[in-house]
Amino acid sequence: MAKKISHLGIAVKDLAASEALFAILLGTDEVHHEVVEDQGVQIASFKIGDSIIELTAPISPDSPIATFLEKRGEGIHHIALEVDDVAAELERLKTKGIRLIDEAPRDGAHNMSIAFLHPKSTGGVLVELCEIKK
Repeated sequence: MAKKISHLGIAVKDLAASEALFAILLGTDEVHHEVVEDQGVQIASFKIGDSIIELTAPISPDSPIATFLEKRGEGIHHIALEVDDVAAELERLKTKGIRLIDEAPRDGAHNMSIAFLHPKSTGGVLVELCEIKK
């Protein structure tokens, strides 16, 4: 069961330019930077209340974000829902007929375990499940 919206992922081509824009839009320059090598991305995140706006840019031309940008351009990439147990949620959703991208949790940004659900079974929306590592 989802506890809250963890973050909204936005695919961007130029992380520095997008970071500057969102700093103006959000009225803050407090930003968290991180690279997630196995996903081929670098991120700049802004905390807004209990949620995060995560700007995501590719660090390699074969990353999923690079492919997304090539096909669709910049914009909302995914919505992330925080859960207590990603593995248990994957099993629950699989039994309900939800198609999974990740069969098991993997490491993500912000010290989280993550897994993605396939947008073909979630109304065209890429959904990420995330769990804060204990």
